[in-house]
Amino acid sequence: MFILKNSLLEIAIHPIGAELQKISAVKNDLEFMWDGNPEIWSGHAPNLFPIVGELKDGRFTYKNKSYHLSRHGFARRSDAFVVDEKSENHLSLKMTYSEATLLNYPFKFEFLVSYALVKNRITITYTVRNIDDKTIYFSIGGHPAFKCPVYPEETYEEYSLQFEHPETSPTHLLNVSTGLFTSETEAVFKTPGTIPLHTHLFDKDALVFKDLKSKQVSLHSKNHGEILNFNFEDFPFLGIWAKPNAKFVCIEPWQGLADSEDSIQVLKDKEGIVALEKNKTYSASYSIEIHERHLV
Repeated sequence: MFILKNSLLEIAIHPIGAELQKISAVKNDLEFMWDGNPEIWSGHAPNLFPIVGELKDGRFTYKNKSYHLSRHGFARRSDAFVVDEKSENHLSLKMTYSEATLLNYPFKFEFLVSYALVKNRITITYTVRNIDDKTIYFSIGGHPAFKCPVYPEETYEEYSLQFEHPETSPTHLLNVSTGLFTSETEAVFKTPGTIPLHTHLFDKDALVFKDLKSKQVSLHSKNHGEILNFNFEDFPFLGIWAKPNAKFVCIEPWQGLADSEDSIQVLKDKEGIVALEKNKTYSASYSIEIHERHLV
């Protein structure tokens, strides 16, 4: 486990999947991340690459050849990450293509996940380098799960997500059994810009937004105010999810989406896909800022 620490926060990153697994207050030991209870959901903050979500039939095609990738891609469970850079408040882990990855994803790449801890803010940066002799196609995304409630005397229903702008965007519905998008949408915002959390919010799987005006959302406690701010400036899509009745909420910045039920499965035509030319580099960041009132 890699540890980054300053006077306010300590974070822990596991080398498998380069996954952030802990955010805690140094002075009062408050925990802000889900503990990864395997009986409910073993994840903490998986890093999604080279796809986001589910592929139709678990497959995509590239140059008329079919390849298999599981939901959210292979990076999140990979033991191939190595340290690229490390200092007291910064860590960068790198995964490089291999003969094994080429069997399921026919592109040569370097994928870096970097963490920077500055005061009460954690910035996570994804960097993809094309080291192939052709254009590569990929999606990236985050999947961090935040403890909810943070304080023991609270309930899940006393929490909400509050967006920086009034929002009325619908969620795009997924088929619960396949993980693929249907053609249906559903209204979510009864109060523009606010989503109250409750145990049945995710009965139809994740909430997925494609056209939010906001690039920042806060996790808010009725009793303790704003817990954290989440900035996803570099990402066009946002997912929100939890296991039903679980004590967490995932706020998921995505560059890329699951397939739709009518997908033709061609990778380069996939919604949200990034096309990166040879010798080029792509980066996108999101950040988590814990409100200082919870760090004293």
